[in-house]
Amino acid sequence: MEPSDALRRGPGRAVRVLSPRLLLLPLLPVLLGRGLRAGAAASSSGAAAEDSSAMEELATEKEAEESHRQDSVSLLTFILLLTLTILTIWLFKHRRVRFLHETGLAMIYGLIVGVILRYGTPATSGHDKSLSCTQEDRAFSTLLVNVSGKFFEYTLKGEISPGKINSVEQNDMLRKVTFDPEVFFNILLPPIIFHAGYSLKKRHFFRNLGSILAYAFLGTAVSCFIIGNLMYGVVKLMKIVGQLSDKFYYTDCLFFGAIISATDPVTVLAIFNELHADVDLYALLFGESVLNDAVAIVLSSSIVAYQPAGLNTHAFDAAAFFKSVGIFLGIFSGSFTMGAVTGVVTALVTKFTKLHCFPLLETALFFLMSWSTFLLAEACGFTGVVAVLFCGITQAHYTYNNLSVESRSRSKQLFEVLHFLAENFIFSYMGLALFTFQKHVFSPIFIIGAFVAIFLGRAAHIYPLSFFLNLGRRHKIGWNFQHMMMFSGLRGAMAFALAIRDTASYARQMMFTTTLLIVFFTVWVIGGGTTPMLSWLNIRVGVDPDQDPPPNNDSFQVLQGDGLDSVGGSRTKQESAWIFRLWYSFDHNYLKPILTHSGPPLTTTLPAWCGLLARCLTSPQVYDNQEPLREDDSDFILTEGDLTLTYGDSTVTANGSSSSYTASTSLEGGRRTKSSSEEVLERDLGTGDQKVSNRGTPLVFPLQENA
Repeated sequence: MEPSDALRRGPGRAVRVLSPRLLLLPLLPVLLGRGLRAGAAASSSGAAAEDSSAMEELATEKEAEESHRQDSVSLLTFILLLTLTILTIWLFKHRRVRFLHETGLAMIYGLIVGVILRYGTPATSGHDKSLSCTQEDRAFSTLLVNVSGKFFEYTLKGEISPGKINSVEQNDMLRKVTFDPEVFFNILLPPIIFHAGYSLKKRHFFRNLGSILAYAFLGTAVSCFIIGNLMYGVVKLMKIVGQLSDKFYYTDCLFFGAIISATDPVTVLAIFNELHADVDLYALLFGESVLNDAVAIVLSSSIVAYQPAGLNTHAFDAAAFFKSVGIFLGIFSGSFTMGAVTGVVTALVTKFTKLHCFPLLETALFFLMSWSTFLLAEACGFTGVVAVLFCGITQAHYTYNNLSVESRSRSKQLFEVLHFLAENFIFSYMGLALFTFQKHVFSPIFIIGAFVAIFLGRAAHIYPLSFFLNLGRRHKIGWNFQHMMMFSGLRGAMAFALAIRDTASYARQMMFTTTLLIVFFTVWVIGGGTTPMLSWLNIRVGVDPDQDPPPNNDSFQVLQGDGLDSVGGSRTKQESAWIFRLWYSFDHNYLKPILTHSGPPLTTTLPAWCGLLARCLTSPQVYDNQEPLREDDSDFILTEGDLTLTYGDSTVTANGSSSSYTASTSLEGGRRTKSSSEEVLERDLGTGDQKVSNRGTPLVFPLQENA
């Protein structure tokens, strides 16, 4: 063990790694002044040794009690921070203040408490002295030490530079409020990511699915490599001017590019939701941020797994590169499969049991199955973020339909509250960590270079991709949308969690400090400028979430008097949902009847020789339901000409044609020859949010959502 390795006594802590080699009894003849005094007393007389042992046990109990008190104080600090944040949020909403979001407010409160803890609390330390173990060439995770016949367990907290030993030993309270990074990944991140998938608005998400996938996958990869290469140039500059005091490899720069490419525009999206900004812009930003987090974490894992052959483990090697690409695809696909399978299993359990008769048990099972997806993926070597995201999407699509009405409400509210508390907790901790974290490495050159690289990486991410996407989109992504997406590339909880997960080396410590400052800037400055930017870019606000975008030359038209009045309507399948339509029929005819109580009976969709299986898997409720379950994402998957609306003596179709009929509203055309899934889509659209004007009279068909 190196002299700078930190040893900390940990009574009651679980032994993570324990080996017979750790019984280093002759290596540490003395440890702690208390142990020396006890040993000296034991050598003088047996009675004195017993008294000393009793006093030592009493001191240990007092130390444990003090540690418990400090733990309670640290948790109470965060609870008070969240309470104060909630009250201030209410005040801001009451006063309609939009220049500062709740996450930025939580960071400010965290900063204030961090300053108080760092400079306003007395120095209390349980460390008596540091000892050197020069006979060992590596640090052990767990150490058992014999002090006068008594064994003590010590755990490794990490490497500390010799110049910071005194500052580390100053205040135990600062260490108490510094959480284990695994707390963020295993406790705080799952409800945030699951809520993103569970509350996903499928209608607008699948309408822009192709663009969202391009921004999330290709755009994140482009941003990662641009930022990584630019930061490598910054690191070379730091080395030339003598500002680099330790090793910083090219792979470290790529890792920084991956973690900082994880966008989290929570502030912008909250303002969009409050102002009812354009739904397509909201869908593009939200969809990109949801999938982008998953891509960033898998990409960072692939970069860490990059191990070239030979002595130089940081040189470029084609075989290692393609191996990392394979690891990326394997981890992502495996995590996706695990999340989807867990959602399917939950759907089957809720369908074929009577849990709906006990809403409390139903909600508890739903919660545990959803959370266990994250831990199961991590335990199997996959990525829990990806797994729990797609588990949330699957649960919303299938399991939600099997839940009782009470459980539906409970599950939505439960994860919404957990998401709110976890997110604000993380942002409060960010403010606190600026002063309580012990391993900060501030480098002005690296920080400035990171801001420039992020700006250029985001620009290369948005503008070229938007240009190519517009070549195939009928409803173009306008320049104002592109500028807003460029402006909205905030960094948040995911970038922070990825950065704090590993701060062992000099390079990782510098990345963490820089990431923290970037999050501060983007949340405060960019988040606060969202409302003025919306106004400056002339982006629509006050839009009905179920209203379609403004029409263009390809939109259908409706007869108005003697002229043609162009209005927005459902866009065609070629533009909005061709990817989704590829599997929708299969989902509606087979998956929905198997996993839920809705859809056509399997006896009508499966071959005749599967009759026994079809009867076993088809729910009795399916035969009782006259109308299929309404879906949010079905009302825009239509071809032009599929819909005919008749009002008065005029009939209006999706392509703008009209003719005279009697006063009625009907669905006509060639749908009698269509498949059952297409009939459902057309019938769903008939109940969708379509507004038709004829001779000044509006017809509004309200949209009824189930999720």
